Amino acid sequence: MPRPFVAYLRVYEPLSSFEEPLAGLLRGAVEAGGLDRADVTAREREVWLKSQLYAPPSTLPGELPDGRPAPSSLRDILVIDAAEVPTDQAEVGPGPLVCPLDLRARSAAAMVGFLAASSPTLRAEVLLSQTPENVRQKATSVLADLPSGAVHVVSTTWTVPLPWFSLVDPAHRHVVTATRDDPHRQVYWRVAMGDARRRVERARTLAMQTFGEVGPTKVLADTARWLANFDDRSAVELDYGGLVQLLDDKELVEDTSAEDVHAILDAIEASDPTQVGTRFERLRSFWGDLANREQAN
Repeated sequence: MPRPFVAYLRVYEPLSSFEEPLAGLLRGAVEAGGLDRADVTAREREVWLKSQLYAPPSTLPGELPDGRPAPSSLRDILVIDAAEVPTDQAEVGPGPLVCPLDLRARSAAAMVGFLAASSPTLRAEVLLSQTPENVRQKATSVLADLPSGAVHVVSTTWTVPLPWFSLVDPAHRHVVTATRDDPHRQVYWRVAMGDARRRVERARTLAMQTFGEVGPTKVLADTARWLANFDDRSAVELDYGGLVQLLDDKELVEDTSAEDVHAILDAIEASDPTQVGTRFERLRSFWGDLANREQAN
C-alpha cells in the first residue's frame, strides 16, 4: 500500500520549551528515540484507522473512547538535533528538538474546517447523530489544550503550496533516492525559525505588491501567524512526504521549485516581470503534472 500523498510543514521546538506534565512524557519519548521519520505516514494512518473502530463515532484519531487523549499518541514525536538545522541569521536550540505529531488536535482542526466549508447535506451524512454545534465545541476544546496554541504540523495533499518554499534556503535541500515504495525516499529542507520568519515576512511584503491580499499573500500571512506560536529557537521543516512516490529520481534531483520561488521574489523586487513569468511557467509545468494525477484519482 502506498504512503498517503501528503506533504508536511513541521515545527520542532526545544524540549525545554514544554511545561510539565507534557514535558515529562516528551522526555520519555526522546529517550526512547522517537519515531523514525520513514514511519510517520504509516503511524498516522494506523492511528486514524484505529479511531474508526471505536465507539462513539465522535472519537478522534489519537483519542480514547472516553474523549481523553491517548497516552501513546502524546508520545508520537519526531526528534532531531539542533546541529541538523542549517542557520543563517538565527540560532536554534538547545537540543533535542521535538515535533509532536498532534494527530488529535490536527483532526479537530480539520473538523472545524470541514464544518465551515461543507454543504448541509454532506455534514449530515458525515456527522450522523452528532450536531455541528457539539462537534465544533469539542474540536475547539481540543485545540485549546495545545501548549503553544497551534499544532506542530500542517499538511497538504498532492502538492506543496508554492509560498512554503519561500521559508527555506534552496541550497539546503536534503534528497534521498530509493525505490518509490521505500519509505526512506525523501526530500526535505530544514531552517531556523528566526530565518523562516524573516523570509516569510519578506515574501509576504513582495507578494502583496503583485497579488494584493489574496492568493499567495494570504498563504504567507497564515503561515507567518502559525510560526509566531512557537519558541523563537525552534526549527521548521518542509517535507515532500509521500509525494516522492509520484516523482522519479530525475524529477527529484532536478526539481528547482525552491530556487524558482526565490527567483520570483527577487524578480518582483527588481521589477522584472519577464523573469517572474518564466519561473512561474516552470513551476506550473512541474506541479501541474501532480495536479493532473490528483484529478485522475
